[in-house]
Amino acid sequence: MSPARASGIPEPDRAEGYPHPRETYDLTGQDAALANAARAIRGGAPPQAWLISGPAGVGKATLAYRIARYLLRHGATGEGPADLSVPKNDIVSRQIEAQAHPGLLVLKRQINEKTGKLKTILEVDEIRRLGNFFGMTSGAGGWRVAIVDSADEMNDNAANALLKILEEPPLRGLLMLVSHAPGRLLPTIRSRCRRLDLKPLDAQSLATALARFLPDMTIADRASLAGLSEGSLGLALRLAGEDGLALAREAETLLENRTPDVPALLGLADRVARAEDGLLQFGQFLAQALSRRIRKRAEEGKGDARAVEAWERVHALYARAIGIHMEPRQTVLSSAAAIAAAKRRGAL
Repeated sequence: MSPARASGIPEPDRAEGYPHPRETYDLTGQDAALANAARAIRGGAPPQAWLISGPAGVGKATLAYRIARYLLRHGATGEGPADLSVPKNDIVSRQIEAQAHPGLLVLKRQINEKTGKLKTILEVDEIRRLGNFFGMTSGAGGWRVAIVDSADEMNDNAANALLKILEEPPLRGLLMLVSHAPGRLLPTIRSRCRRLDLKPLDAQSLATALARFLPDMTIADRASLAGLSEGSLGLALRLAGEDGLALAREAETLLENRTPDVPALLGLADRVARAEDGLLQFGQFLAQALSRRIRKRAEEGKGDARAVEAWERVHALYARAIGIHMEPRQTVLSSAAAIAAAKRRGAL
């Protein structure tokens, strides 16, 4: 059991009840990205920074840990397997699972000591740890590896601190930025990283993975999860939990209302506030539900630029609320109003 799980500390990059990416050794449906990474590493020329991008829950962090295990075990050589696998019982794998390998630094949102909850942003003090880490003498294998998960959650000061690291990259050091929305990162950060893009899982890969993780669920229910998750295994697993599925259904319901029901929305906001990372999850579910609606209408010949404007408005509302720690009420009400206005205009 990992230290974080044993202590009960919540982790922003874990689907509750399922293995963390550092404990996951199967990479589902991302053969192209894995082959790309393997060519660079086993050929002796990995970049000094990789921007691992793609939708949330498709395996970005799992790939980052796979790369880290290989580099810390074999270095940038072809001595290890072509698929970059390192056995679970290897000393490097055991150290990484225990969060105790001296050659790996993982930066992510931390606990707010006042509230006991996860912070909503990745702060500058965390990013500044990279300077000392890369300045230390390299450990076994001669490499140091850092993972930022996710880079999208950095505030402006953290992003500028990261940029300084990228401007003077360390020798025999690899920095991996996990990003769900790379367009939100500073262009100067993106330009200093090599892209490693992951795609949504195809239907068969997702169905196979869900059958493995959710064997007691009916085929019909797994199919429903697959439809809602749009190729994201991580999202499907979060949806399988009570809070996730309830919030996703609330997002679908909100889209149906032409006139906002304020008492119902206030109740929804309270439920969002009670859920761990509720505002972040609900914002993602709502944006995805909107995307499905927009694509469906476009396929029917009813595409409307105003629908995209509504999606952008909703996305911006939740990104701002998360960034400045707003209470959910005003954000939920404002997003409902934006959607209702678009529906009245016939855009949705």
